[in-house]
Amino acid sequence: MMNTSSLEVNFKALQVLEKSPQINQRELAAALGVSLGKANYCIKALLAKGQIKVQNFKNSQNKLAYAYVLTPVGIAARADLTLQFLQVKLAEYERLKADIEKLKLQVENISANARSK
Repeated sequence: MMNTSSLEVNFKALQVLEKSPQINQRELAAALGVSLGKANYCIKALLAKGQIKVQNFKNSQNKLAYAYVLTPVGIAARADLTLQFLQVKLAEYERLKADIEKLKLQVENISANARSK
């Protein structure tokens, strides 16, 4: 299993590319909250894994541009990453919930000690 940061970037990249296949790498970087270099690295990794393919098209300014299309492998990977990401977020939620309960108890104890003085 990949680390949480890589998992989140790959998960979000596949989501963004599926919704906006004609997005450029600068826009992808902004959508993911990463540097342009990291977005480029992510695209190359997804291409190497066969999860996306690149198609050329002419955009409105008559320049050649690219569309990033999820492959069947990419669609399956997105489903798998969705499950992994959900498990990570649920675990984070449970940890936060436990931390909140501990903090509530600390506040109650501090308040009780202050009232008893």
